[in-house]
Amino acid sequence: MKKLRAVTEAEAIGEFLKNEFHEPDYNRDRDVFEPYVLQPNFLDAQENAVRRALLFRRRGHMWRELPADTQWWQVEIEPSDLKNVHVFPRAQWRKISNGSYSIGDVVDRIRQRRYKDGGNEVIAKIQQVRYRLQAKSYIPSTVLLIGLDEAKPVTILEGNHRFAAAMLVSPLIASTHFSVLCGFSPRMNECCWYHTNFSNLWRYARHRLAHLYDPEADVKRWVSKKKTPKAALSDALTAKNIGGPQS
Repeated sequence: MKKLRAVTEAEAIGEFLKNEFHEPDYNRDRDVFEPYVLQPNFLDAQENAVRRALLFRRRGHMWRELPADTQWWQVEIEPSDLKNVHVFPRAQWRKISNGSYSIGDVVDRIRQRRYKDGGNEVIAKIQQVRYRLQAKSYIPSTVLLIGLDEAKPVTILEGNHRFAAAMLVSPLIASTHFSVLCGFSPRMNECCWYHTNFSNLWRYARHRLAHLYDPEADVKRWVSKKKTPKAALSDALTAKNIGGPQS
């Protein structure tokens, strides 16, 4: 794995949110905040705060578990790196993994149909993406990984279905189709998404309980002093109509 360039946390959050913004949780926000998501300005602090709040509506419980000293990089993955890539060690992936979360092992089990019935839903999602990849109708996107450093194993934080689908097509597609951001920290073993043990899960449970109400997910507080993209466009059109062409 090769580091290409350092990226900000705001950019990593922006890419995560872009992959999530189709979810129903954002139905009431899509018309208003879509420009913040699809045409982000990562130099604008308030835009960054809005994107963080939007992401935290669904994924605050995930992002908080990352160590505070996590540094984000755009990286290049080669086929030889794939042996060190692991899927998310939680939820429905347990029904497919049989104890091994290596992306290669998971994909082999999918190919051989060696998984529990409860894995059918995730398999359907993976196969849907695979068909689109093979038809070359899947737009390239960003996958987020986390790890200790570029020489150690990494876990897919966001993009598990897409990465597994690409592996089903070919390892070359998996290593070249996506833009890849990786968060590195020497303390990543303290994160339950990277290393699952009792201590990390207990910390996660405490954090979930402490943030049942999550002020960081409150989007309105960040837009009270600044017009939303939709409101700004409306004001601009109104001003243009009022001024009109001069005769």
